[in-house]
Amino acid sequence: MEKNALLIALGVITVAYIAIWITYLGRTFSANAPAEKVKLAPQLGIGFLANFMDTLGVGSFAITSSIYKLFNAVPDDLIPGTMNVGHALPTITEAFIFVAIVAVEFRTLAAMIAAAVLGAWIGAGTVSQWPKRRIQIGLGIALFGAALLMLASVLNWFPVGGNAMGLTGTKLLIAVLCNFMFGAFQQLGVGLYAPCMILVYLLGMNPLAAFPIMMGSCAFLMPVGGFRFIKGARYSPKAAIGLTIGGIPGVLLAAYVVKSLPVLYVKWLVVFVVLYTAVMLLRSAATESASEAKSRSHAPQPASE
Repeated sequence: MEKNALLIALGVITVAYIAIWITYLGRTFSANAPAEKVKLAPQLGIGFLANFMDTLGVGSFAITSSIYKLFNAVPDDLIPGTMNVGHALPTITEAFIFVAIVAVEFRTLAAMIAAAVLGAWIGAGTVSQWPKRRIQIGLGIALFGAALLMLASVLNWFPVGGNAMGLTGTKLLIAVLCNFMFGAFQQLGVGLYAPCMILVYLLGMNPLAAFPIMMGSCAFLMPVGGFRFIKGARYSPKAAIGLTIGGIPGVLLAAYVVKSLPVLYVKWLVVFVVLYTAVMLLRSAATESASEAKSRSHAPQPASE
């Protein structure tokens, strides 16, 4: 019964998110704004690939942000918002599937989801107002952290979990506080999946419990955070639409057809690509900073009295 209530709440949020997004898209496309240079077809492929791997537990944000940066597909300052807006509905699809079939203790699931949503609301309100260079630096550092977490996962540097399907006392408090931070960090462009999965393992839970927790957290927080990016126009509408349309079939294929893959080699590839992307973002931020400093040095100085 409690799980059904959670799924109904997710359904209500989904309908509200779709309605709000469509409303803002209508305003955007009717405002005679300059046409985006983003091409829809590649975004469909990115959405399919990222969410296919996301459903298998690899995560979609690292893959998407790396592709965007490597191919200069979306401006750096719009990457966090585009991913949060565009991957929201595919992630909601994942959550409906895994929350329904995996029996995680409800109090643990609900508390961690609520904490992530609160973190996302606060984080999106901050990140959506940041200038491009700060986002480049923040996203670069966040991707370094994500790569290290993926590396830890590949090399088995953390415990493989236990049998618990719920938490109590101090462990539950730690889980809630950490998921709050993960929700805030996601608005910067670092995915919640890897840190949440490691947290669940460290706290002695069954590894399978990570899937409804991390997918449920993202399913509730991404519409909340995505709304603030939509309202602030800090995302690429065409890219986000492509991620959404391409992503949902990727989720369904992975969940119902493929179900599992030997993803070890994929994880190694993602680690290297994410590290390279982080370096490129920080390099871009440094170049932009040097350019600004040079412009200031050549600017005409006010005449002295």
